[in-house]
Amino acid sequence: AGGLAALAIELFVFFEQPLSWLNRAGAEQVRIVGPLVALWFALFTWPLFVWTPDRPATGLSIFAATQRGLVMLRKTLRNLSEERNLLRFLVAHMLYTDALVGIFTFGGIYAAGTFGMTLAEVTLFGIILNVTAGFGAFSFAWIDDWIGSRSTILLSLVGLVTTATAAVLVTDRQWFWIAGSGLGLFVGPAQAASRSLMAHLAPKGRETEFFGLFALSGKATAFLGPAMVGGVTAITQSQRLGVASLLLLLIAGGGLLLTVRKDGGELARRALG
Repeated sequence: AGGLAALAIELFVFFEQPLSWLNRAGAEQVRIVGPLVALWFALFTWPLFVWTPDRPATGLSIFAATQRGLVMLRKTLRNLSEERNLLRFLVAHMLYTDALVGIFTFGGIYAAGTFGMTLAEVTLFGIILNVTAGFGAFSFAWIDDWIGSRSTILLSLVGLVTTATAAVLVTDRQWFWIAGSGLGLFVGPAQAASRSLMAHLAPKGRETEFFGLFALSGKATAFLGPAMVGGVTAITQSQRLGVASLLLLLIAGGGLLLTVRKDGGELARRALG
């Protein structure tokens, strides 16, 4: 992803004279990134389709398979109250993921509106965030093995709150670059360790069900973070206060995560086994 972003910005944004067939007035040098991403996906997913064996077909029609899936989903949601430890984790994940969505959605707008960054600078800032997020995810893998997934997430959330607070308090552009880059270091670990913790907590034989809910908990309320930033900014007329409202989601998610038992998955496995 970092390589793709670097290639896109180098070819289509930083060049004073982009490829002759691109109309800068129509922002085509930016919009062409979409097809480039599609090509990137096609290039790196075809080995999966070509070489990965699939499960044998069940013989069910699309309608029957969909109906069976909906029945299983209703059953999972109905029984979710019995997995309170997992439920607390899913809600915690929802809260701090909503905050991350808000950060990524409004980070560039905040950088441009508050610090007067140009399009090229905002794009470069986004690349730096992606690179530092990848580096953080790789580095924190060792910490995850050392102190466990839940503690890694909590450590990442402390880092996110610290760097995000710095980003909304500083007034110097150079310090904002530093704070924003530091924030990226903790985004990757929070996401990666969340998946790891989900794998530990999911009851044996029901991993697919709960990973589906895990994905849903990061998407169903994705509007919450951006809505908070937009609402607070509109009321206070301050982008700083709008972005600062996301700290509440990070803190709430971390506080709820403190109540999640690290041994919940093992207890569930014993109960089922």
